[in-house]
Amino acid sequence: MSLDDSVALITGASSGIGRATAEALAERGAAVAVSARREDRLESLADDLREDHDADVLVQTADVTDDAQVAALVEATVDEFGRLDTVVANAGLAREGAVEELDSDRFRQMLDVNCAGVFYTARESLPHLRETEGLLVLVGSMAGQYPRPASPVYAATKWFVRGFGKSLAGSVGPDGVGVTVVNPTEVRTEFGSEDGESLGERLDPDEAADPGDVAEGIAFAAEQEPPNVVQELDFYRRDKFEGW
Repeated sequence: MSLDDSVALITGASSGIGRATAEALAERGAAVAVSARREDRLESLADDLREDHDADVLVQTADVTDDAQVAALVEATVDEFGRLDTVVANAGLAREGAVEELDSDRFRQMLDVNCAGVFYTARESLPHLRETEGLLVLVGSMAGQYPRPASPVYAATKWFVRGFGKSLAGSVGPDGVGVTVVNPTEVRTEFGSEDGESLGERLDPDEAADPGDVAEGIAFAAEQEPPNVVQELDFYRRDKFEGW
């Protein structure tokens, strides 16, 4: 399915998978609304999308933990473009540490971003996605499928994303809305920088995926014509299970 004349909204678009997804969808002809908290990065991304792909772009800062800001983001997107076809709930946060060392603020921050943020984005988007038989993409993780002893709370939030997405798919599928959960393994992004080195700094190119690789998978899901849907996409390195 062509993405020409479609409209996509991406949260967490200022870097990493979110930025790469905005580029991949704009390249395929979609108008894009890009959102995150860092406006300067969003404006830089918007300039690149307009120059490289002649894309229509809306920049709208929002904190996904604030339900009113998420509602305003969705409303601004529909007001600007008149419709909503693809929503990518990508904003996420990882705070490393053993449970007994994880303070309450970091615990709540992960729940707020990774769980509440996904819920708010879905809740506000669904009425518009019903009108277009659109697609909601939730960026999960391999950590939402297998135990992650080094960061059990982060893993639990990604189990929420996966469980919520798969159950939501059953709920809204009869209305023509598709739900896709994308589960990457390690990706070289700024992820994890809150508590030290980011994955991009920690991993060599041959040890992890590039954000653009994951974005191509998301774009593939967005291109599926209703009533078909990519319900779940696991994006792993081929050697991921070596030694397990």
